This record gives sequence, structure tokens and C-alpha cells, in this order.
Amino acid sequence: MEIIGYIEAIDLPELDLFGLDAKIDTGADSCSIHCDEIVIQGNKVTFLLHGDSHSAYHGKKITLPIAKRKKVKSSNGESEERIFIYSLLKLGCKSYQAEISLSNRENMRYPMLIGRRFMSHRYLVDVSRKFITTKEV
Repeated sequence: MEIIGYIEAIDLPELDLFGLDAKIDTGADSCSIHCDEIVIQGNKVTFLLHGDSHSAYHGKKITLPIAKRKKVKSSNGESEERIFIYSLLKLGCKSYQAEISLSNRENMRYPMLIGRRFMSHRYLVDVSRKFITTKEV
């Protein structure tokens, strides 16, 4: 298993996002990305990645198939239904398909959260370090 820090730079090439800072959160079940203007149309979802939310964001609207809908308990303890998409997520030298919820994370320090389901059997987290994979690449 690869060792990662509690903050890592990740790529989501299918969303045209590169060098996005992500918080590695072993307390969270799933991955989540900050976006706005989430519009559901049948089995597809369109969302906006604001250019001013993070330097890696490009301000483009993206339309993708909905992977699933699920009730998720947020960090403030409230449950809400979220839309999930699938996207390739590159962390270090390895890429894996990730299930990512779309969420407004504007009040959070990091626009992307990597949950334990994505990390399971792949990564060990060293909570005393950050950007380990960036330094090794």
C-alpha cells in the first residue's frame, strides 16, 4: 500500500482538473467535490466548477451520467440527498475510478474530500504529513 498525507494534490482528468488540493478524510465514507448550479435532467447531471473557488477550477459546466443518489450525513450532522458521479481520480502515480458526490463545499478549506471507500486497500494515511505523493512524482 502507498503512504499518503492528510492533504494531497489530485487530478481528475475527465473533469479537466489538475493539481486540485484534496483533504484525505478517513472519517468520511465517500469522496466529495465542490460545485454549484447542480441541475438534474433525467439520468444526467450538469454542474459548474467555479473559476474563483480554486485555482485549478476552470469555470466550465460539466454534464455526466448520474452514478447514484444517496442520503449522506454531512460534517454538521445533517442528512441530505446527494448526486454521485464516476470519474477517474489520479493520486500519485496511480489512477482509479472514483464515486464522487457533488456538494457545495464553499465554506470548507479544500474543494475535494477523499473518503475511506476510495482509499481502502490502496493507501495508508500519515496524518503528520501532507503532499507526500507530489514530492515523489
